[in-house]
Amino acid sequence: MSDTTHDGALATSTPPSPDAGLTPAELAAKYGLSVSGARPGLTAYVKELWGRRHFIVAFSSAKLVAQYSQAKLGQIWQVATPLLNALVYFLIFGLILKAGRGMDQDTYIPFLVMGIFVFTFTQSSVMAGVRAISGNLGLVRALHFPRASLPIAFSLQQLQQLLYSMIVVFAVAVGFGNYPKLSWLLVIPALCLQFVFNIGLAMIMARMGAKTPDLAQLMPFIMRTWMYASGVMFSIGVYLKDAPVWVADVLQWNPAAIYMDLIRFALIDKYDSSFLPPHVWAFALGWAVVVGIGGFVYFWKAEERYGRG
Repeated sequence: MSDTTHDGALATSTPPSPDAGLTPAELAAKYGLSVSGARPGLTAYVKELWGRRHFIVAFSSAKLVAQYSQAKLGQIWQVATPLLNALVYFLIFGLILKAGRGMDQDTYIPFLVMGIFVFTFTQSSVMAGVRAISGNLGLVRALHFPRASLPIAFSLQQLQQLLYSMIVVFAVAVGFGNYPKLSWLLVIPALCLQFVFNIGLAMIMARMGAKTPDLAQLMPFIMRTWMYASGVMFSIGVYLKDAPVWVADVLQWNPAAIYMDLIRFALIDKYDSSFLPPHVWAFALGWAVVVGIGGFVYFWKAEERYGRG
């Protein structure tokens, strides 16, 4: 059948659409559509991230090589910079302020060098994490990949740099009378726990830095305060023995201090368990698990917002 319109033309009746009355969500479900750039589920996200593991390793290695590519001494600065910092801190805190009280020079110098190298590992991971998204917007907007790859890659870059530097740390330990023994193997689990902690912290800072780029300007002051409060230049337990007990406990149980103390305990003969807070390994594991997993989930929750706006 056909109908005649007012101008004499024939109008063909159109059958109703089978999708009439469906909401956008129902239409998407019916045809298997998904929102472009939507955040995947946590399990799927982890699988995507594992699938990009080769990219993460290659990206971190390339960044490490490029870091000092314009300097004539190149990769030597990876070791020279922390050593020069150690020399400055030794002159000021070791000789002038006598921050090494309770330790002789053969103990204090390795103590100081290890503290600086280990804290720099966390400091560099945090600073790189802040800029992981905001400093790579071109890459984030051009390619589809799990954004967590970036803070993980930057943390891996800092781990690679630390491993090169550990040659110097071991040399300093031996140079001041601390020879290899079984306790040196404790460096491995200590650095693994610190690495997990650093990744989680880098992810937290990456999400915050993506939303507030000015955070990168504030972080050096925060990190400097954290360094002074973590016992890089002095033993917290010895230096604060006359302070309220809770003050020393809070400073000793902060993660930066814990990971430094574990490395010192492993490599320095005279730095025995009396310098460590109680349950130090439990705290090291706890910080790694809480910050590592918590930071990952916190970063994943904003996955679809990175690179937009």
